[in-house]
Amino acid sequence: MNRIADGIAQLELSIDLQGHQMVIHPTLLWDEENAILVDTGFPGMLPAIQREMEQAGVPFERLNKIIFTHQDFDHIGGAPEIRAAAAQQIEVLAHELDKPYIEGDKPLIKFDASRGEPPKVKVDTTVADGQVLPYLGGLTVIFTPGHTPGHISLYHAKSHTLITGDAIISENGKLLGPNEAFTPDVGEAWRSIAHFSDFDIETALCYHGGICNQNVNDQFAQLAKKSRA
Repeated sequence: MNRIADGIAQLELSIDLQGHQMVIHPTLLWDEENAILVDTGFPGMLPAIQREMEQAGVPFERLNKIIFTHQDFDHIGGAPEIRAAAAQQIEVLAHELDKPYIEGDKPLIKFDASRGEPPKVKVDTTVADGQVLPYLGGLTVIFTPGHTPGHISLYHAKSHTLITGDAIISENGKLLGPNEAFTPDVGEAWRSIAHFSDFDIETALCYHGGICNQNVNDQFAQLAKKSRA
């Protein structure tokens, strides 16, 4: 767990996938009224999530909202278990274009059927581009399709923090662009990244890659040039 700012922490969860150690980074947000998990990891990660939340000083019992950046299995897979264990009803938010996939009305675009039955999670509230959610003094939804049709990222203006989801990946603090191997519409994904140049970002939280906090605006400016090339 890494504390980013008041009410923001990036969790660090690991899983062994056929001998390959994969690390993912959901984000925990909290204020006086809400405790929000942005993406939920794989099934079976509930104990690790509970430990990470405790380390952040946010008891799991406070959790009352989940925001999905998109429909992929490693982002929604833990939600049914989390909802079942929750001390209160959890509101789930996502973009309307990914809602039917998350709810199981359409098959997940990139799900491997050999894993069995995909998770299904009811989406209570849909969000839209430019919408400012009333959490932590304001959390702006940025529509960033390409990786999935309804992918979103989230910007917290007060701390200049961007939660990227899978719109972009990073390595050792360097922003790399979308993971093209897992992005159905690569061109759209690059155009989505260009939107980040409209925001003043000091810290980017990548689900795959972790924290980037060095010259982030400059890095996004360079990536925006690449998206227009």
